Amino acid sequence: MDSESRRKALAEYLKRMEGPVSAAALAREFSVSRQIIVGDVALLRAGGLDVTATPRGYVLPRPPAGMVYTFACCHRGDRMEEELNAMVDQGCTVLDVIVEHPIYGQLTGPLRLSSRYEVAQFVRRCAQEEAAPLSQLTEGVHLHNVLCPDAEAARRVREALAQLGVLYHQTT
Repeated sequence: MDSESRRKALAEYLKRMEGPVSAAALAREFSVSRQIIVGDVALLRAGGLDVTATPRGYVLPRPPAGMVYTFACCHRGDRMEEELNAMVDQGCTVLDVIVEHPIYGQLTGPLRLSSRYEVAQFVRRCAQEEAAPLSQLTEGVHLHNVLCPDAEAARRVREALAQLGVLYHQTT
């Protein structure tokens, strides 16, 4: 299979997938190296395909089922798992984390976490890679876009975050 045909097949493959697929899994699927897949994804993006890289792999965004709510939070990095679990426990998906960097402006890290299992995997990977959360850049202040099935679920998320004491309230 030539490279152009492979990229077309890769795009179609990602369209059929329900969730993220790792570069390693795609490399096995297409019998090429992981680096070839990374390059193919870069070329697909340059060609206009909206491929998102999440901690668990590549995914094509789908129209959300529900409503997206934004929550402002502030806490130390050691509370990240507790915070993320509070949101997924309400039946919601944590889409991303956003911080405001003084040089680069808004930095967004895609997450797409929907269960305690996915949260645990994410936290474990952060520890293995010795990767600090983006919120460390902003003294713990960050936003999360959260996909909720309805307004009641969003209310539960807000309440759970408030009970944890991680909702951001700026003091003057």
